[in-house]
Amino acid sequence: MTVPAPPVVLEFWCELQCPDCGTALADVDALRARYGDALDVQLRHFPLEKHRYALTAAQAYEEAYAQGRGLPYAAAVLARVEELDRRGERLLVEVAGELGLDAEEMDTALIDGRHMLMVDSDEAEGRAIGVTGTPTYVIGGELLDGSKDQRGLLERISEIADRLLAARG
Repeated sequence: MTVPAPPVVLEFWCELQCPDCGTALADVDALRARYGDALDVQLRHFPLEKHRYALTAAQAYEEAYAQGRGLPYAAAVLARVEELDRRGERLLVEVAGELGLDAEEMDTALIDGRHMLMVDSDEAEGRAIGVTGTPTYVIGGELLDGSKDQRGLLERISEIADRLLAARG
């Protein structure tokens, strides 16, 4: 019996209060549709100090992920970044309820900080590998910074993924 090759990993360094990350998530969705299970997209947190609720939103994502709806939650929050700036944690809990998540558990998770270590760990790792802004991608050991300009990144990620998958046979 042949064991299938492990998927190619795409780290998507994201911040849920970053308007550009909403556009980037659409690109990530296109990549997921194109490659299916051959591409493992991993959302990584890089909250920026300039965004008041970025750290809280990252923790909320982790709770949504724990409840089985991480990427839909990220998409829903990114679609409402301006509202997040005005409403903060109330919006994060509301979005959880809209997606059928346990909103009370989301609220509790934000209060008790159970996901803070994961978010802090991601941020530290991001700094260590050279992430300076969002969105940023890492695939095949290559860091692609989309924080200033995302033009051509979808194509570049596809080229790298195609090359890595071809090398695996």
